Amino acid sequence: MSITCSLQSLKLSSPFLHGSASLSLLSKPNSSLSLQSRKTPTFPPPIRAMKFMQGKVVCATNDKTVSVEVVRLAPHPKYKRRVRKKKKFQAHDPDNQFKVGDFVQLEKSRPISKTKSFIAVPVPSRNGKREKAETGELGIPLESEQPQEQ
Repeated sequence: MSITCSLQSLKLSSPFLHGSASLSLLSKPNSSLSLQSRKTPTFPPPIRAMKFMQGKVVCATNDKTVSVEVVRLAPHPKYKRRVRKKKKFQAHDPDNQFKVGDFVQLEKSRPISKTKSFIAVPVPSRNGKREKAETGELGIPLESEQPQEQ
């Protein structure tokens, strides 16, 4: 009796007390007991993972396939120093254009075979500016190239 007296003193008015409301009311979307304005959750745009990697060709003996070694830096779990981690990937080379030692870019694609899901693409040279400086293509002729006046 003390429990019912305390409930009456709090003046709780809920149809769920003593099982007076049926659960079928909750399933109806227009019911007064249903949740207020069911909003569809808005998700942030999906995070796009890395779609390409760069590496060095270490094996090119197979037909239309190259083995590429990708080196990345990752922190050591205990010592927190950055350590080089290497992993080899099989990549599709349709024209057999890459040789051992070439730098290639791996682009993600549909699975081509059990182990191949990347396509090898040539990397644009990073030291293009340095080559121009060494060859003297700055637009100014070098002293050795200027005509000698005697």
